[in-house]
Amino acid sequence: MPLNGETGAPSLEPRAPTPEPRPPRLDVLDLFWKSGALLEGHFRLSSGLHSDRYLQSALVLQYPEFAAALGEAIAGRTRHLGATVVLSPALGGIVIGQETGFALGVRAIFAERQEGRLALRRGFLLSASDRVLVVEDVITTGLSTRETVDLATATGATVVGAAAIIDRGQSDATLGLPLFGLVKLEVPTYQVESCPMCSKGQPVVKPGSRS
Repeated sequence: MPLNGETGAPSLEPRAPTPEPRPPRLDVLDLFWKSGALLEGHFRLSSGLHSDRYLQSALVLQYPEFAAALGEAIAGRTRHLGATVVLSPALGGIVIGQETGFALGVRAIFAERQEGRLALRRGFLLSASDRVLVVEDVITTGLSTRETVDLATATGATVVGAAAIIDRGQSDATLGLPLFGLVKLEVPTYQVESCPMCSKGQPVVKPGSRS
């Protein structure tokens, strides 16, 4: 029998929806460690600066499942920008640019150096109707990113933002456009004259994709 005024009728109060489980957060640095891509030593970066650590993204991106996960993560951070094309500087940005374009469902192209300057080759074209997302593997000084942005802008296209797997300390204000990094990792860099590794006589290695 119903007790204390209970009628026994089923409750009509709405129940709070059960939250869907969130996908596990991608541990980007763990992928670098697993791939042996976080190197320690004495390195000359493509910017000319020296550092005691180097992120060799090619070692991560050689694994299709890692490359796809990183591309999907960048796409998730940048989808709201409404990009119609991904543009990356060769060589380091090609693979992650392709994966990001695939995840966004847009074409992915790359710029390469011709007589020392980035250029669109191989029949790649941009037009005034394009909304360009610049994607790199690692952004350090932002010089190659800025050069890629300038190349796209010169075609009449609109650059909507920039993204990278690793942001080594740049900011939206420095680049003059929205910047999305999966990881912000501030690794010290040095001019040659103030480099502690140079002062100790440690041999310097140039590991990047640009000589």
